Amino acid sequence: MLEYLRSVTTLFAQPIRLARTYPPEALRADIFAGITVGLVLLPQGLAFAILGGLPPIVGLYSAMTATIIGALWGSSTLLNSGPTTTGAILTLSVLLPIAPIGSAEFVTAASLVAVMAGIIRLILGIARLGMLVTFISDAVAVGFTAGSGLLILFNQIGPILKINISPGASIPTILIETFTQLNEIHWPSLAIGAATIGLIYLIPRFTRTLPAALLSMVIVTAVTTFLAIEQYGVRLLGEVPPGLPPLANLPFWDIELIGSLLNGALALAIIGLVEAVAIARAIASYTGERIDSNQEFVGQGLANIVSGIFSGMPCSGSFNRSALAYQAGGKTALTAVVSGLTVLAGTAALNQVLAIIPRPAIAGTLMVAALGMVDRKGIARVWRSSRGEAVIMFTTLALTLTLPLQFAILIGVLMSLGYYLLRTATPRVEAVVPDADFRHWDSARSRPTCPQLLVVDLQGDLYFGAVNHVEEQLLRLLDHHRAVRFLLLRMHSVNQCDVSGIRALETIRRVLRVRGGDLYFVRVRASVMYRMQISGFYEQLGPERFLDEDKAVDFLFHRVLDPAVCIYECDRRVFRECQELPKQPLPGAIALPLLDGKPPPRIGARALWEALHGPNPPLVLDVREPREFQRGHIPGARNLPLSRLVAERDRLPPGPLVLVCRSGRRSLRAAALLRDRAPAPQVLEGGMLAWEAANLLEAVEQF
Repeated sequence: MLEYLRSVTTLFAQPIRLARTYPPEALRADIFAGITVGLVLLPQGLAFAILGGLPPIVGLYSAMTATIIGALWGSSTLLNSGPTTTGAILTLSVLLPIAPIGSAEFVTAASLVAVMAGIIRLILGIARLGMLVTFISDAVAVGFTAGSGLLILFNQIGPILKINISPGASIPTILIETFTQLNEIHWPSLAIGAATIGLIYLIPRFTRTLPAALLSMVIVTAVTTFLAIEQYGVRLLGEVPPGLPPLANLPFWDIELIGSLLNGALALAIIGLVEAVAIARAIASYTGERIDSNQEFVGQGLANIVSGIFSGMPCSGSFNRSALAYQAGGKTALTAVVSGLTVLAGTAALNQVLAIIPRPAIAGTLMVAALGMVDRKGIARVWRSSRGEAVIMFTTLALTLTLPLQFAILIGVLMSLGYYLLRTATPRVEAVVPDADFRHWDSARSRPTCPQLLVVDLQGDLYFGAVNHVEEQLLRLLDHHRAVRFLLLRMHSVNQCDVSGIRALETIRRVLRVRGGDLYFVRVRASVMYRMQISGFYEQLGPERFLDEDKAVDFLFHRVLDPAVCIYECDRRVFRECQELPKQPLPGAIALPLLDGKPPPRIGARALWEALHGPNPPLVLDVREPREFQRGHIPGARNLPLSRLVAERDRLPPGPLVLVCRSGRRSLRAAALLRDRAPAPQVLEGGMLAWEAANLLEAVEQF
C-alpha cells in the first residue's frame, strides 16, 4: 500500500522532476519552438472552438491552460495538448441533445464535460490502467478518425457558403439542405474559403519553414481587410475578449445534467487518451524517449480539469502541433508551456486583429484539417492486413457518420473486443509436416502425412473460451486420419492453459489411448507446464511425454512408432528418419495384424543368452530387413523379414521360437501372425537394443 501511495505521489511530482533535470542549453531552442507552435495554436484554438459550436474565445482559454498543464504533468516532452478536431466534433455531438448551440447552457456544459472527462482520465492514470488504451484497435481509431474528418468537412459547407444548415445534421441532410439553397450561395464567402484552401496547399511548395495554415489566414485576412470585404456580407470572427481565462460557474450539483453527460465524458476521455498516447509514442519514435502511459493519463486528466474550470473545452494531444514542435527544434516540455503563453500574449496583443478574421477562412482551414484526418494509407494498410479488421474499420466509419459519436466509438470498441475474443476463441489448429529441407514445419494441407504420427500446431491459448474449438478441431483431425495413434502437439504459441484446457487435453489423450497410442508435447511454456503440474496432468503423462523439439520425431520414430507399419504398410517418406528406411510393401492385399488380447510371452536378453547355450536352444527368428540384420544380429539367428514371414509362417520348424527385431515392436506383429503356433513364440523384450545394452555378443555380416 505504501509503495502504491509513493507511486501515485510520483505521478503528481512530474513538474518538480522536469525543473530539476532541465538542461539550460535547451532554453533558446524551446522558446523559439514554443513561439512557433503558439502561432499555430492560436488560430487553431479559434477554429476548433467554432467547430465545436462554441464561442471562439473558449478554444483560446483551452489553448492557454490545457497546453501548459498537459506539458508539465504529461510524460512526453513534445506532446502539445489543447483543442483538437476530434475533440471538438465529439464535444458538439455530445452537447447537441443537451442545450442549443450558442446558449450559455451549451458553453457551461462544454466546460463541465471537460472536467468530467479529465476526472475519468485522472482516475485511470492513478489506478495504473494505462494499458486500457490498447483495447481500441487501429481499425477502430482509423475508422472513427476518418468518419470524424468527413463530418467536419461537410459541417463546414454551411459557413463557407454562408447558408443555413441544421446544427448536428447528418451528411445526407447537409447535402439535401445545400442543394435546396444553391441559389442562396454567398459567392464572396465561397471565394475566401476557396482561396484559403488553395493557399494552404500552395504555400508548402515554396516554403516549409512557416506554418501554411497560419500564413494563409494572415494573407487572406490582410487582403479581405484591404478590400473591406465585410461590406459584402462576409462574416467575421468578431470580438475576442483579452485577458486571463475566467473561472467557470459549473453546476457540480446538477445530478441530472452530469448523468446526461456521463456517456459523452467517457467517450471523450477514451478517445482523447488514445489520441494523446498514440501521438506521444509517434513523436517518441523520433526523440527516443520512453512514454509512461499512466503519467500521460494524469497529464491529460489534469489538463482537461483545469481547462474546464477556466471556461475551456475538452482537449487532447495534437499531432500537427507536436510534430511542428519537433521540427522547430523543441527539446523539452517547456516548448508547450511557451506555446500556451504565446496564445495568452497573442490574445491580449492581437485581439483587434483576431476580430477581423473572416469565418470562411477558418472554415477552409478546418476543411483541410478534416481531409488530413482521412488516413488513406492507414485505411489501405488495415484493408490489406485483415478482412475482419477492415469490417470493423468501415463499420465504425459508417456509424460515425450516422450515430452520435460517443455511441459510434463505443460500438467500435465492442466490435473490436468481440473480434479479439472470436480470434482467441477459435485459434488455428493445424496439422504440419516438415518442409523439403526438413528444417521448418509447413502446413499439411494437400501434403502426405504419417499414418501413425500426426504433428499439430496449436496457435492460441487453451482457455475456457477456446477449448471447445480446439477439442473439436483435434477430434476432426483424428477422425480424418483414422489410422493415427500418436499425436505430437507443438505448444509454443500456447501462453495460457486453464482447467478447461487440461480437461480437453485429457479427452484427446483418452481417444488416443483407445487407439493404442498416446499424446506427446514439445515446446511447452513454463506457465502451461506449471498448470499441467498442479493439475496432476503432468504426473498422469509422465516426463517422457514431454520431448525436445529437435529430437522429438527421432525419439518417436525409433522408440514409439510401429516400424512394421513404416516398412510394410506405408509408402510415404514424411520425416527425415523415413528417407533411408527400406520399404517392402506386402504382397497382394495382406495386412499385418495387431496383437489383441493376451500379450505373448517375453524373454530377457540375458535369459535368451543362457537358453541359447543350454541343452535345448530355441530358434531365434530375426524379423528385421536384411540390411538391418547384416549390421548386427544374435549369433545363430535366422533372418526372416515380416514380408516373407506372412508367406512362410507355415514352413517354420517346430519347437521353441524367439522373435527378435530392433526394439520389439515388429516382433509383436510377428507374434500376432504366429498366434496359433504351439508352443507360443516368445518375444525378445527390448529387441536388439536390449541385447546391445547387455553387452552380449553380436554377429556382423559383411556386405
